[in-house]
Amino acid sequence: MRNSAVAHTFTQVNRRELEYASSIVIIGLLAGLAGMATTVLLHAVEHLTYHYSFGSLLEGVTESSPIRRALGPMVGGALAGLGWWALRRRVEIPALSATISEHRRVPRLPLTLDAALQVLLVGAGASLGREGAPRQFSVALGDLGTSRWSLTARDREILLACAAGAGLAAVYSVPVGGALFATRIMLNTWQPRAVGTALITSSLAVAVAAPVTHVRAPLDWPDPELSYLLCGFALVLAPLALGVGLAFNWIMAAARPATMTTSWLLIPGIAAAGLLIGICSVWWPELPGNGKSILTVSLSSTMTLGGAAVILFLKPTLTAVFLRAGAVGGMLTPSLATGAALGSVVALSINTWTEHHVSMPAVSLTCAAGVLAVTQRAPLWAALFVWELARPPWWVLVPFVVAAAATDTLRRLWERRREPAVPA
Repeated sequence: MRNSAVAHTFTQVNRRELEYASSIVIIGLLAGLAGMATTVLLHAVEHLTYHYSFGSLLEGVTESSPIRRALGPMVGGALAGLGWWALRRRVEIPALSATISEHRRVPRLPLTLDAALQVLLVGAGASLGREGAPRQFSVALGDLGTSRWSLTARDREILLACAAGAGLAAVYSVPVGGALFATRIMLNTWQPRAVGTALITSSLAVAVAAPVTHVRAPLDWPDPELSYLLCGFALVLAPLALGVGLAFNWIMAAARPATMTTSWLLIPGIAAAGLLIGICSVWWPELPGNGKSILTVSLSSTMTLGGAAVILFLKPTLTAVFLRAGAVGGMLTPSLATGAALGSVVALSINTWTEHHVSMPAVSLTCAAGVLAVTQRAPLWAALFVWELARPPWWVLVPFVVAAAATDTLRRLWERRREPAVPA
């Protein structure tokens, strides 16, 4: 009797491990499909909004008429607002991280519809990140694909967090960044089981999405002349990155409504936010979208000092306007673009007012890594994510890590000083 009980337990363990291994493959494949689908939809909306066939969003915005630049985001905002109004009146859309960490039931259809509306709004030019949509869609598909298997609560948490990271990896072709997002931001662990699962699922997702993304780096590194002194300069930039990162967090927290907006005012509110960014894009075509256009002009060194200063102010402001209106979207790329604009201001100021010359692409991405480390509270992930987006020479990862680590250290010291003293 005892031997049969031991054999039964052993069989259950083997079955659970086999199902877990199978789930890893399924999660990776489905996350890749989710990334592919959201990317295709995003590009379709961008092309329809700005009426262009080839090239980047920046090129499409630049070549479109002022009327289309203004009205396109407004119409997209009105449609997204209408969709959210109809959706939120019927169901509650929970936060993805809380749903996973608290082992709640995953509302697949609401998460999928919400993700589609995010893609519609960002494709129409909203100043929000597009990475939230593939994360949600990946989790919804992953939960559907593994729901009938006898997984433990912890294994399901790991798999769904890795699905979110793999969705991010698929759209940006950043397998390491997606894996670290799952382990350090979603799970906050270095557990080997979680790390191994994240690396496999993110790699599979990037491979599956390759027919659409072509596994290319989202940004084109211009290969400028660089000095190893950039590592020391990264320490000098840390206080500036800290200030901008803290300001970005404060503005977004103040703008985000305490509860999810369900009023019909969503429709005119988000439409008005779209009109505002559309009008601004007549003078600054880099503003529409998640922030990739700002990163592009920062790397190409085509931004002026005045333009960089204006974008540094407008990008977080417009993002906050969309949040206040009731829209939902990612914060990764808007904060990244804000950091790149800060780096552009610093580099252009030095190159304009001094006899010294610094690399605008390198300084822009170094500041971007520092700001991202503050907004996401994950310095190693921030440095690797920024590096994977542009894929400069390997050694450039060092100043990114230095900037992110120094900025995060300053953030911790700042928060520690602001903590109220505990009475003796």
